[in-house]
Parts: sequence; structure tokens; C-alpha cells
Amino acid sequence: MLAEMKCTPIDKAKPPMPLTEAKKMLSEILGWTLVNSTITREFKFKNFIEAMQFVNKVADLANSEDHHPDIHISYSKVRLELSTHAIGGLSMNDFIVAAKINLFKP
Repeated sequence: MLAEMKCTPIDKAKPPMPLTEAKKMLSEILGWTLVNSTITREFKFKNFIEAMQFVNKVADLANSEDHHPDIHISYSKVRLELSTHAIGGLSMNDFIVAAKINLFKP
């Protein structure tokens, strides 16, 4: 199960995950979509405070996994984007973090 895995250091010489494999992995991270070489999901909350509490949980997780999403906040909506910048595409780490973030969803 992805949510039980830990992110690992990225070998910059390793190519990104093939898009065919990424498409298969989407079934393990419900709610996320594949956009080019990024996985993304939008979360909606009652208000700004709830959105920020969620963002703080994501920030703590990202620091503990040493894998950080791009975070876009708009009052009661939070859009997260994950990709592995070091390799210019997706890695298993993106899917691990996405699965762990899904555990926070209210």
C-alpha cells in the first residue's frame, strides 16, 4: 500500500516514470489526475481556516518525506501538484506522498 511506504532519495540519472505506468498508478490515489508529467488534486473546505489547517498537515508530511508538492491556495480550495523536479517528471515518491495526503481528506 502506497501510504505505508517511505519516499526514497532520487537518483538524478534515473529517467522519470513512463506515463503508461503513471496512468496505472492513478487507481491507487483516488481523486488525483495526471496532467502532463504532474499529478494534481483540488481539495475543498468550508473556509480558509480549514484549508490552512490542511496545508499545514501537508507541509509537515512533505518535510518528513523530503518530497514537497506545489501548493495553490484560494480561500477554501487547495490545489496540490506533485512531480519530481530533479528528474523532470514523475517518480514513485509523488504517488507515495499523494496517497498519504489522501489520508488527510476530511
